[in-house]
Amino acid sequence: MKGWTFMLPLAALALAGCQKTPEAPAPIRPVLSIAVEPQSQAGPSFVGTVEPRVTAAMAFRLGGTLVNRNVDVGASVKAGDVLASLESTTLGLAVKSAEASLANAQAQFQNAQAAESRYSALAQSDTISQANLEQARQQRQAAQAGVVQAQSGLAQANDQLGYAQLIAGFDGIVTAVGAESGQVVTPGEAVVTLAQPDARDVVIDVPDAFAQSVAIGAEFTVALQLAPQITATGTLHEIAPQADAVTRLRRLRIGLEQPPASFWLGTTAVASAPTAAADQIALPASAVNMTGGVASVWIVDEAGGTVASRPVEAGAPVGGLVPILSGLKPGERVVTAGVHSLAEGQRVRFDTGALP
Repeated sequence: MKGWTFMLPLAALALAGCQKTPEAPAPIRPVLSIAVEPQSQAGPSFVGTVEPRVTAAMAFRLGGTLVNRNVDVGASVKAGDVLASLESTTLGLAVKSAEASLANAQAQFQNAQAAESRYSALAQSDTISQANLEQARQQRQAAQAGVVQAQSGLAQANDQLGYAQLIAGFDGIVTAVGAESGQVVTPGEAVVTLAQPDARDVVIDVPDAFAQSVAIGAEFTVALQLAPQITATGTLHEIAPQADAVTRLRRLRIGLEQPPASFWLGTTAVASAPTAAADQIALPASAVNMTGGVASVWIVDEAGGTVASRPVEAGAPVGGLVPILSGLKPGERVVTAGVHSLAEGQRVRFDTGALP
């Protein structure tokens, strides 16, 4: 009996060793989440500058020494005003030479014309042959062509002399100068930059995603940065076709409609995009998981405390928010952080968060 008494504890230990250890329950993952609701989203704002819509770099058609520049930055000019002049002594001599050539050609033409008249009278009395009359006629025609050629040369010389003056083509304001008196300029080198002050734009640089989300004709509200109470309405009329190579931003030009006088050229202004529609759902960019070009979100089952992935149709991100075009219903709860580390059906403990 003593032997059996000794064996009973050993058997109990063996039976205990054969039983399986119960598995630990899966950990419950805490996540941040929000209940989605349609709401109006304030459009993003971008800082830009007021610039003229029409700008012209005025340059001479020929090279030479700049003898004077009649305007400085900020000057108002009228169409036809002389902005600058080149040294024109040589061009003036060329005009005098062309005038002398024309006078010589006209004299030769008059002599040839008179000779043709004499030969014509002599031919009627059979004093000279018809061949002599034809020769006189040809000489008159050649002299007449010489007059036309000399007239063209004089017109060209006068044009060259006129090119020595830089003339304003329209009413405007000088926004930049590129040469000083005494400087030698080349043909096409900008000497004065002239801008039309009436038509003004606000120029802003925006991310590519925002540029793709707006269209020509979109209305913006523009306010002076130093005086936000002074505003104007603007219409988008130009979107750069490609992003800047350095900043990777795209340039937008917003035309101002009857802006106040305080919107001077060069003034810093803030352009605000239109407010999104009130029935649009937007999520923080951290809530949207992009895999293979397909957007998806994690939906929280509030009753079961689990998550499930659901594909959605997402628009271009704007201001850190991603508009959800389809796939979500108001009131559904969506995980807003850690979307890359969740698994289908995973148990979660959700905390509420707010849209930024």
